[in-house]
Amino acid sequence: MNLLILVKGDFINKDIARISDRRGEHILTVHKAKKGDQLQAGLLNGKVGTATITQLTTSFIELHVTLNKNPPGPLPLTLIVALPRPKMIKRILQTCATMGVKEIVFLNSYRVEKSYWQTPALYKDNIQEQLILGLEQGKDTILPNVQLEKRFKPFVEDHLPALCAQSLALVAHPTSTNTCPRDITQQTTLVIGPEGGFIPYEIEKLEAAGCEGITLGSRILRVETAIPALLGKLF
Repeated sequence: MNLLILVKGDFINKDIARISDRRGEHILTVHKAKKGDQLQAGLLNGKVGTATITQLTTSFIELHVTLNKNPPGPLPLTLIVALPRPKMIKRILQTCATMGVKEIVFLNSYRVEKSYWQTPALYKDNIQEQLILGLEQGKDTILPNVQLEKRFKPFVEDHLPALCAQSLALVAHPTSTNTCPRDITQQTTLVIGPEGGFIPYEIEKLEAAGCEGITLGSRILRVETAIPALLGKLF
């Protein structure tokens, strides 16, 4: 935990907060903090700064909080990902939050198992938990927006063209011959398929909506590997 993320409910007055959950346990057992120690802290969806431990008890930690800086800026990106295997959803959410992705869309596709949409990992509270863990790692406070799109064709035909028209629109696909661009500064829409890539029909639909195919090379990467690799090259 590189950043202690506080929520409004933690505050007992304007600049004093109390915590008693897994954050407090982490501070004690991992940071091995003591009274008077200063931690990096931030308010969820707010500013960052410091929190000084003023009281340690067996039931809570009290902190004097000063928040006076803006969190890191977001990536200029909307990331659209074919819904991955449930055990990978947590890792992908954390990675995206750590790297500064603020708009995430999980999309259905032909190769996405229907059962994936029933996983508890997609419950609102579980999504937020993983995003906060990612924010703690990246020292950020701004919670990403996660959208679930269970119907491929209506989303690609009705919503994706508007996103593509306002951004550099890319779809990562193993058979593309276009090399992934580097050091992008403009607003970007990036679409990443499931394991094995999108089927030809889906690629046709994505290209018709305005997406240009790109590749990272001849190796086929898992989705959880492709995301940080693509973001690292693009931005």
